[in-house]
Amino acid sequence: MTDNNAVLRSFGLENQVALVTGSCGYLGQKMAEALCEAGAHVILNGRNEEKVYAQYELLKSKKFNVSHCVADITDFEQIRAQLLPRLTQHEKLDILVNNAYSGRPSSLEDSVLKEFSQAYHVSVEASYHLIDLCLPYLKEATLNLTKSASVINIGSMYGVVSPNPEIYGDSGMNNPPFYGAAKAGLIQLSKYLACHLAPFNIRVNSLSPGPFPPKTVNTDNPEFYQSLCHKVPLKRAGKAEEIKGPLLFLASNASSYVTGTNLIVDGGWTAW
Repeated sequence: MTDNNAVLRSFGLENQVALVTGSCGYLGQKMAEALCEAGAHVILNGRNEEKVYAQYELLKSKKFNVSHCVADITDFEQIRAQLLPRLTQHEKLDILVNNAYSGRPSSLEDSVLKEFSQAYHVSVEASYHLIDLCLPYLKEATLNLTKSASVINIGSMYGVVSPNPEIYGDSGMNNPPFYGAAKAGLIQLSKYLACHLAPFNIRVNSLSPGPFPPKTVNTDNPEFYQSLCHKVPLKRAGKAEEIKGPLLFLASNASSYVTGTNLIVDGGWTAW
């Protein structure tokens, strides 16, 4: 008899444990929510205690399975001390989403050298350290290679193409040179790790969002917002909840034969 629900069930995350860094961010909130909705226990990570606890209480009120880990992922000793007890409690980690990032809008002219180091430290070094820290628990989740674990590194379309300075004009929303350089490094790290962790049935992919500006951008700077939308083949900016489906695909068994790829969610921006 044909199982007509097999494909739908492959997106389910029941009895799985997920960690989302930067879970309080604009897209991070939706990522954590998507994993909760699919049935996973989600460990929320952020460095702002108040925001992490507020997100935790909100998701708990919706009857989701969540816990929290307040720590700065760039502080290796702090993240180790705060995270390891939670991983030990669950004895495994099925899904790791490296989403945390810290930076500011800037142009080539007003960027400073130390920001390159900081962007690389957050995006590449901290992500690598976290994967290394979680590796024994990711291996444990593969259940003797009968299922895969999934690492999802959040890149950016600007890790693939350059921002067009004409779109930004004098909006003050300029994408800085260090951002795309760091995200490109993270995308390449994902490909490297995909090849080297494949023998353990740990899949590693990157997910690269395109234009997902907060709603306040349209209110505060409508001219820039319209320029942004005009560049997109779909002629609109992405809605935060539209990151949920692509993330869930990479996190779940629906993508069991997908590793080493960079899934770009940009409304067609990079297809021009």
